[in-house]
Amino acid sequence: MREVRITALKAMLDADPKDPFALYGLALEYKVAGELELALPLLKAAVSVKEPAVYAYYQLGEVLMGLGETDEAEDALKLGIQRAHQTNDQKAAHELAALLDTL
Repeated sequence: MREVRITALKAMLDADPKDPFALYGLALEYKVAGELELALPLLKAAVSVKEPAVYAYYQLGEVLMGLGETDEAEDALKLGIQRAHQTNDQKAAHELAALLDTL
């Protein structure tokens, strides 16, 4: 089943390399499988699209933390908190701040 999802997400990215859903979804597939190095560029791309999803910053922070890149994780989480405040998503801002506090 995982391979089917990965194939579908890759096909979506072939059609639109900036598809935020496909970038995020494929990154999560890799993250869950422990393939953080594969998830990282996808999450970086996901947060660089116009109006990125706030939770992409959370996932990016976790992946960077898992790779030992704490300074980059801190930067990503702070940007996510700013984005959460811009979109008035207080729940996400709180969750991002809680993750930031673990650094």
